[in-house]
Amino acid sequence: MQPGAEAPALPDFPRPFPEEFTMMTKSTLSLAALAAAALLAGCSSPVKLDTPAPVETRTPGAAGSGGAAGGSAGAGGSTGAAGQSGVASVDLSKSGAAGAAGNLQRTVYFDFDSFVVKDDYRPVVESNAKALSADRTRKVSVEGHTDERGSREYNLALGQKRAEAVTRAMALLGANDSQMEAVSFGKERPAVSGSGEEAWAKNRRAEIVSR
Repeated sequence: MQPGAEAPALPDFPRPFPEEFTMMTKSTLSLAALAAAALLAGCSSPVKLDTPAPVETRTPGAAGSGGAAGGSAGAGGSTGAAGQSGVASVDLSKSGAAGAAGNLQRTVYFDFDSFVVKDDYRPVVESNAKALSADRTRKVSVEGHTDERGSREYNLALGQKRAEAVTRAMALLGANDSQMEAVSFGKERPAVSGSGEEAWAKNRRAEIVSR
């Protein structure tokens, strides 16, 4: 280049991404990472306590095979026969309903970390629902319980879901919501003392108590 000559202009290379685009990209990636973390945290919970309490329904054949096993697991084998004996007859007159209510089975047992009312205990739910529908002045509390495993807060929530599952099932069978109250004691009131599957199975329950 000759002295005093003007330097040639540099070619116009593409500029890097604008600062606004870079910040937008970082923000999008951060939101995606947070969403993935929330999804994984939700999947790690063994029981979705914010979902409606379901009621298990199966065909008669399936209930005969799987239901018997669930009954023995739910209460150490002591309530399986009651679940297969059918629904107890209930006198629909008011006086008859009062007498029958004193002879009703009042406990529903649950599998570990579950609040599904199994077919084994549908006769218990049906009999109590019929007694309530026959006498609209009668009221009950459904008390949910858990075994000793897990935190106090988690078990209180799980016990509440178990109680609500039973009240929901009875409402579907004719009882009024105003006749029932669902409460939870979590692991605070075990039916059986001990640390083992036999004791745990008897503590995972919902009890229907007159009030």
